[in-house]
Amino acid sequence: MKVKEIMTKEVVTVKSTDSVGDTLRKMKTQNINGTPVVDDEGCLIGMLVKADIFRFLIDPGHIDESPVDWVMSKDLISCDIDDKIVDITKAIRKRKITSIPVESEGKLVGIVSFEDIIDYFLDKIG
Repeated sequence: MKVKEIMTKEVVTVKSTDSVGDTLRKMKTQNINGTPVVDDEGCLIGMLVKADIFRFLIDPGHIDESPVDWVMSKDLISCDIDDKIVDITKAIRKRKITSIPVESEGKLVGIVSFEDIIDYFLDKIG
């Protein structure tokens, strides 16, 4: 089974210039824990998860004016649509992350979350 078969194709993304406050509100509205950060061409440049925002909030600042670029993870991992689910599961476990952006030919095409993987395995056993 390949990643493209379980990934979420309708990906909620933000730009590095978006405010952290607006991004957090978007994440709450969309009921997501993280979002890929893309440039104007849709290329992946970072990943922002709630844990990044929580770490950011420890320091005093202006959350509504601060750009995502200040908070996002830039040392990120992504996968290809043809990668095997078991390999992505191992990467999520090893890196202790909640989701992995999926790329094809250098463009963001989806995202695989911990929940997507759990659902896949539950479908297989149940």
